[in-house]
Amino acid sequence: MKLKPQPIFLLTLSASLLFFCAYAIGQRYVAPISWPEPPIVTPGEGTAPPSDAIVLFDGKNLDAWEGVKKTTIDPDGGFTVKEFLKTKQPFGDIQLHLEFATPNPPRGRDQGRGNNGVGFMNARYEIQILDSYENKTYFEGQCAAVYNQRPPMVNASRKPGEWQTYDIVFTAPRFSADGKVEKPAYFTVFHNGVLVQNHTEVLGNTYFERKPHYEKHPDKEPLVLMYHGDPVRFRNIWVREFKELEGKPK
Repeated sequence: MKLKPQPIFLLTLSASLLFFCAYAIGQRYVAPISWPEPPIVTPGEGTAPPSDAIVLFDGKNLDAWEGVKKTTIDPDGGFTVKEFLKTKQPFGDIQLHLEFATPNPPRGRDQGRGNNGVGFMNARYEIQILDSYENKTYFEGQCAAVYNQRPPMVNASRKPGEWQTYDIVFTAPRFSADGKVEKPAYFTVFHNGVLVQNHTEVLGNTYFERKPHYEKHPDKEPLVLMYHGDPVRFRNIWVREFKELEGKPK
């Protein structure tokens, strides 16, 4: 006997009844953990920071930074780094957003082209900034590398002079009282919206001339924008301090 095709609404109704019966018979598994309610954060509109962000530069002033002697704000609301800049406020675990542009026209090559860096924990741990658009260098030193430790998964660099974005999640290391590393630092990095470091373990200080190793330091230290002689520009810099939710056994 040939079966007649069923109308689509009957098929949908049957599927809904099956789901309802399964839900009624079963019950959601509830882990024996009591969680606090996640706090509310309002996302920013467009390029604006979220409601809980600490704004480090919004085009108006450089009041959040130390070492500002030669650096001035450009007419378009960015600024060109001409010296090492350090935040007045120290930070530990953070989400960092910043925008940068390497010089145009480009000058030099390899590490001598648009070289800068974002230093975490007083520049102990660096994410490299470099003009890596059609500019070859050692992979651990190209743009978005954990400097001298791990290259980015892909090269997502824009052309010289174009604004680029970093969105970086940094988890600071934890030390025991005697200075031993209980938990290493980690980086997750999005370069121009592309994931380039995925919870990358940091092996220690990102030295140029030495093997990386950890040295005990405070839980919070300043962020640093470096200067290696290249006029790299920055704008729209903000951070969010974060803390993992802590559940308690029921």
